[in-house]
Amino acid sequence: MDKNSKRREALLYHAKPTPGKIQVVPTKKYATQRDLSLAYSPGVAEPCLEIAKDVNNVYKYTAKGNLVAVITNGTAVLGLGDIGPEASKPVMEGKGLLFKIFADIDVFDIEIGTKDIEEFIQTVKNIAPTFGGINLEDIKAPESFEIERRLVEELNIPVMHDDQHGTAIISSAALLNALELANKKSEEVKLVISGAGSAALACADLYVLLGVKIENILMFNSKGVLTKDNKLLSDLQQKYAKDIEPMTLEEALSGADVFLGLSTGDIMTSQMLLGMAENPIVFAMANPDPEIDYNLAIATRKDVIMATGRSDHPNQVNNVLGFPYIFRGALDVRATKINEAMKMAAVRALALLAKESVPEQVNVAYGATKLIFGREYIIPKPFDPRLITIVAPAVAKAAMDSGVALNPITDWKKYEEELLDRLGNDNKMVRLITNRAKMDPKRIVFAEADHLDVLKAAQIVLEEGIGFPILLGNKEIILELKEELGFDADVEIIDPKEKEEEFRRNKFATTYWSSRQRRGISLLDAQKLMRERNYFAAMMVNEGEADALVTGYSRSYPSVVKPMLQLIDKAQGASLIATTNMMMTTRGPMFLSDTAININPSSDDLAKIAIMTAKTARMFGVEPVIAMISYSNFGSSTNESASKVRAAVSYLHKNYPEMVIDGELQADFALNPEMLKAKFPFSKLAGKKVNTLIFPNLESANITYKLLKELNKVDSIGPIMLGMGKPVHIFQLGASVEEMVNMATIAVIDAQEKQKKKQV
Repeated sequence: MDKNSKRREALLYHAKPTPGKIQVVPTKKYATQRDLSLAYSPGVAEPCLEIAKDVNNVYKYTAKGNLVAVITNGTAVLGLGDIGPEASKPVMEGKGLLFKIFADIDVFDIEIGTKDIEEFIQTVKNIAPTFGGINLEDIKAPESFEIERRLVEELNIPVMHDDQHGTAIISSAALLNALELANKKSEEVKLVISGAGSAALACADLYVLLGVKIENILMFNSKGVLTKDNKLLSDLQQKYAKDIEPMTLEEALSGADVFLGLSTGDIMTSQMLLGMAENPIVFAMANPDPEIDYNLAIATRKDVIMATGRSDHPNQVNNVLGFPYIFRGALDVRATKINEAMKMAAVRALALLAKESVPEQVNVAYGATKLIFGREYIIPKPFDPRLITIVAPAVAKAAMDSGVALNPITDWKKYEEELLDRLGNDNKMVRLITNRAKMDPKRIVFAEADHLDVLKAAQIVLEEGIGFPILLGNKEIILELKEELGFDADVEIIDPKEKEEEFRRNKFATTYWSSRQRRGISLLDAQKLMRERNYFAAMMVNEGEADALVTGYSRSYPSVVKPMLQLIDKAQGASLIATTNMMMTTRGPMFLSDTAININPSSDDLAKIAIMTAKTARMFGVEPVIAMISYSNFGSSTNESASKVRAAVSYLHKNYPEMVIDGELQADFALNPEMLKAKFPFSKLAGKKVNTLIFPNLESANITYKLLKELNKVDSIGPIMLGMGKPVHIFQLGASVEEMVNMATIAVIDAQEKQKKKQV
């Protein structure tokens, strides 16, 4: 994609369908006049009077306790600099989005139109009664130091400038673990810091709390090493200035144990790295280009322990590991501030979490067989679902122990359950599977690439690094659409009908005919079929000329699935083909089967569908908890439909006792663990959170997933093909670009899994 196309796409993302990225959503009923009279006048007077009696009741009757202000004046935005408050608003909205999706914290972004420190402080103090916490953002140094210091002192709610402390907290956790792996003591290491801004100073301060000695820290700014005779340094910088002669970065790094880079790309050479001590620790966090390239660093020294700010290398120092959960813990105990004890609690919680066994969901996301604490895994991954239940409680406990918590937690088990409930959906699974696909992208045939939306999906797949598209269709049309989209990448385009494809068509036809000649297919029939893109695409996958295919955008599902079933064999051990849809619900991902293939499956078929769906759920790191759905509960009906579900469950209980599965069950009982436990305490699902539903027929499954999709705006990925020997996946007619990208991502993961099985 060219620069103009990327610019246009970014602007459209922020502008359509609704300007901005966050909104206010009612949390109470408002359908009736009675509801409105309670929400506003006259009912609203009652909580107002209660708060007037005791101001602490504001946390009981309003959203203050879960509301954070993300505040800036736009003087130090991203890498854009001083662009002003209005221009900074998209960034602040983005920070609000991260707060919500990672920790379920609501945000109002506030852009203040002043550079005057006193005016800024007074403005924040005046609006502080609205909020449970204040996240300062993108305020230039040294003003940011004074603003944060004053607000922490003068307000009784948590205040943190994440630009300073976020990187400090995450990199401190990484440093703790890196020192352990390097067998070095914090009080003995020599540390060189490139950068002397707010983040670098905050890192240095926290490292000192970890035991690093100030006299062992050399800090550089763009002019060179900080020295005592430099009158231009701020008081905070003077703390790290030394009474020494000027020196180069290379001289400073000679014999150094740790390098922290928060400056600019490519300023550290391989020669400098070679001059460092044994087992050097290098945190090169300039973005997008680190102070030294990761691949160069590990090629230069095998003993280096390296972290960067980038997601495409091990050990990403990412602020999202910290700020959502630090504020979550602070809000939940109504902390009056975020103090050093709370920051250090977050540091130690993150460091310890990296040593714990990693959930399969995280291994799956990063394409790893098993992530294990070591040089390439010294800090947790941003997708780790345990972060909220590890970091937030640690921060909350530190707030209580340090005396700044006004609402101490007494039931920690209940608190952990509440935190897990906050995780919800928020498309974490989409991020997980996308990240996994990008670890090992595959060649994907887009069989209908002469449709604009299909081509757009292929473009996104390529640009996001998910896979390598092969475009099938009318070449002339595809080239015109590529130009329209600004899709200028050189990708393979194939028109199966063109003369230049005659050799390949004939080769595919002969192969197909040889396998079907005793089933009524002639060579001429096979040659004609190979002119059709779905047959051609399937043969490309069969013959290893592509790793996966996606199709179905412009044709009915039955007409598209037919060539796949004719040309592609079933997977080894599979006697049935089925589909499942992964629905991104507010309770997390839900698998619904069978949504597209088997019209009226038998009890034997239902059992097989359940087994295949369970395997697919595990492929995405989800441990399946399966309900076999019916209109009856545990034998309340003897109708054939209910009886076959009951028979399938009986078979699975006998032959697969390890499966967490039960039925037949009505959908409401299946999805309400408390109701199920109260009425049917004997069920294997009692008290458990069901995440997989097996329906008695295609009609009920297909209707259910489409109702969820349209009425509740639930994202759907699927139908995902189960039981196929090759990675082939079919869109629903008229699928959106996003749905097609998601299906292509699934196809890549499917190809990865099938490749692994071949190698075993």
